[in-house]
Amino acid sequence: MANNMDPRLAAFRAQAPEAAGYDAGLRSYMLGIYNYMASGVLLTGIVALLVYSSPALFSVFFNEFGRPTILGWGAMLSPLVMVMAMSFGLHRMSTTTVKGLYWAYAALMGVSMSTIFARYTGASVAQTFFVTAASFGALSLYGYTTKKNLSAFGRFLFMGLVGIIIASIANIFIGSSGLQLAVNILGVLIFAGLTAYDTQRLRDMYWQVQGTDFAGKAAVMGALTLYLNFVNLFQFLLSFMGNRD
Repeated sequence: MANNMDPRLAAFRAQAPEAAGYDAGLRSYMLGIYNYMASGVLLTGIVALLVYSSPALFSVFFNEFGRPTILGWGAMLSPLVMVMAMSFGLHRMSTTTVKGLYWAYAALMGVSMSTIFARYTGASVAQTFFVTAASFGALSLYGYTTKKNLSAFGRFLFMGLVGIIIASIANIFIGSSGLQLAVNILGVLIFAGLTAYDTQRLRDMYWQVQGTDFAGKAAVMGALTLYLNFVNLFQFLLSFMGNRD
């Protein structure tokens, strides 16, 4: 699971009109969300690789055993502070500020994720990334095009997310391999479902924010939601597909 424990962004609740069509504005809005999301994932990957590739830089954040230093803990916990600030202070922030926090969030996530290159082979990381990208694309396309209302499904997934967060925290002290396996399996299923659900929610939100000054901030926050789904899905899949060094 992502190091920020992935709190869900529940700032938006919107439903699309019954007869809403898929106009050019909606396509442009969703394309903007995907562009922000993909750019954030790319930034995270670049930062992660740069930190791991530089022993001097890596040692600033992690010791020789891969455990975080004080600065490492700061890099790992800062994204949680940022996402909370963005969620609760969204209406007071400018669009530029929200974008800046998003890019900073993605970069800091790269620092905390740099350790995956120390734990897994580069080939397995790349393979898992492409599998995640293909799965994410298919699930998001389903959420965008389906006529089925996924709201009730989303509430069930949110309860499951809370459950795996609690189980993950508990397993820090228990150290059960069986519980960890169950968390990993449920994590893949939950974030796969959330990808479809969140895509539909973001699509429906367009009809509420179109033509308003809030649309730009809503697009960035939507990208952050999909970014979190992608990163968590990647990490859970890596626990199954990754070959350890």
